[in-house]
Amino acid sequence: MSVAPSEIRLRRAEQVLEVAFPDGARFRLPAEYLRVESPSAEVQGHGPGQKVIIAGRRHVGILRVEAVGNYALRIVFDDLHDTGIYSWDYLRRLGQEQEARWATYLAELGARGLSRDPPRRR
Repeated sequence: MSVAPSEIRLRRAEQVLEVAFPDGARFRLPAEYLRVESPSAEVQGHGPGQKVIIAGRRHVGILRVEAVGNYALRIVFDDLHDTGIYSWDYLRRLGQEQEARWATYLAELGARGLSRDPPRRR
């Protein structure tokens, strides 16, 4: 059974979503991390092993956070991505696995010669 957070706070200046759960677990989830780990099909693909590595999102921001029923959030990013539905369980998992997921993401970027920085305009 999914447990709803006891507190959700968007820190706009820091571009961080703070999520606290009733059991005392608290997580600070940066916008960039939430964007590149979006549960959307655009990022996760439509099946196992289809995850897409999203580059160039170092400065992505969160425009707003919307409740989806009593089970999830929709996060609208300033790159206009808004199709990921972040369930309470997924938000908790992102918090618990943040260090490992971030390290994997950085390694994947490096292996593909990609950068966290957006492409420079000419």
